[in-house]
Amino acid sequence: MSGTAVRSRSGRRAGRDGFAHVLHAEWTKLRTVRGWVAGIVAAGLMVVLFALLTGVSSDQKGAPPVPVGPGGEPVADSFYFVHRPLTGNGSITVSVAALDSSVPRGPGDLRPGTVPWAKAGLVIKESTRQGSPYAAIMATGGHGVRMQDGYVNDHAGPAGRVSAGSPRWLRLDRSGDTVTGYASTDGTRWIGVGTAQVRGLGSTVQGGLFVASPPVVQGGGTATSVSTAAFGDLRTRGGWAGGDWTGGQVGARSPTFAGYPENVSGSFTGAGAASAGSGAAFTVTGAGDMAPAVRDSLPTGGVLRDILAGTFAALIAVVVVGARFITEEYRRKMIRLTLAASPRRSRVLVAKALVLWAATFVAGSVGTALAIPLGERLARGHGVYVFPVSSSTELRVALGTAALLATAAVLALAVGAVLRHGAGAVTAVVVAMVLPYVLIAVPFTPAGLSKGVAAVTPGAAFAVQQTLVPYAQVAANYTPYYGYFPLPPWAGFAVLAGYAVAGLAVAAVLIDRRDA
Repeated sequence: MSGTAVRSRSGRRAGRDGFAHVLHAEWTKLRTVRGWVAGIVAAGLMVVLFALLTGVSSDQKGAPPVPVGPGGEPVADSFYFVHRPLTGNGSITVSVAALDSSVPRGPGDLRPGTVPWAKAGLVIKESTRQGSPYAAIMATGGHGVRMQDGYVNDHAGPAGRVSAGSPRWLRLDRSGDTVTGYASTDGTRWIGVGTAQVRGLGSTVQGGLFVASPPVVQGGGTATSVSTAAFGDLRTRGGWAGGDWTGGQVGARSPTFAGYPENVSGSFTGAGAASAGSGAAFTVTGAGDMAPAVRDSLPTGGVLRDILAGTFAALIAVVVVGARFITEEYRRKMIRLTLAASPRRSRVLVAKALVLWAATFVAGSVGTALAIPLGERLARGHGVYVFPVSSSTELRVALGTAALLATAAVLALAVGAVLRHGAGAVTAVVVAMVLPYVLIAVPFTPAGLSKGVAAVTPGAAFAVQQTLVPYAQVAANYTPYYGYFPLPPWAGFAVLAGYAVAGLAVAAVLIDRRDA
């Protein structure tokens, strides 16, 4: 009987000292301290509050509608178009002997400059309506010949810039919904650049010459540009209408069109401009772009990251709670009782981390689940265009933001265990996370520094909130300030998680070696 009693006491002791018991004890500590609970709940509420404020603070009512492409994405669709109707099948050929661009250096000071994605070429488009389907082949300012369609598709052709001594001949062939682009250096030997299936063209389309000149990146912003192209030997075959060629700016009032530099406008001139134009020559001046919209081209647009601006305030709240969750025990000398009850000290630290992470994650998840739909609805109700995302991306942003807050709280816990001082721990983690956030949020931070900070500091975790995609065929400020992070979403979060795990490892070693 005594042997049985000994085994029974041993079993109860194992149950009391087991990890589940330690976990329950730490959860009891957290939920019974009102200040800690209030801090975690406040973090979730701040995410919601800032989303509501963001939703009502911007008023874009009455603004022109944002053009949307065939895939439902916002697009820039503004260019100077010299066109005619084409019914049924046909082809159009032209040579491009010059593409010269100008960029303003100051008010009224327009000087020659380089615009790598300036475009001059041929386009077949469903209509002049913005966002309508198209396919185009073009010479560019710095990327050779390209064929593009659907705003997001880009195919490279022959390299090199055009000039009077090195022109490029371009051709588009339409057969139903199939448009094929060709390029030549002599007008005789042709190579295929690309073939596009352009759904929704209809029987009669608009086709002809176009010139586009997107803004150029200057420092942390952009400057409008204008480009002029010299076209020659324009020829058409098939169902092209006769009469005059019509010239005009597509999308002159679009929110994605930056306009022309001061005292400049789009135009076209040349022999054959008012005739059928076999072998005609034109000079065309234009600005704008046919491409996916980015933050530079749609600065008034919003993203989910804007709606979740309260993450910054919530971050400070959870860092304070995370640090005090352990430093208060050191300050009140209660840590001795905690460690005495669990001889395996590192297990106490792990239990604290799990309880803190779970509680913060739940509060953050509830906050983001409420903030995103409410903020989006308010913003759209005030005329703000919110860049669309898939439901899976929205879920990733919501849960990723909650995980960011929870992991930041654990990092603060680890630093608190190392320093044993609440204010010092809070300061250290705030500097490690908030300072990078501030540097990212300042538009004048050099791009290299901003990207470096967003790649190697705990602030890299804010990448989980990014929803925008950079495009190789669009020159823009692809920096964290504009919502483009150097790391993929979960890779950025992994940087913060790495800091938190490393901090817990250091804290576990020290808590085992130091006196309580």
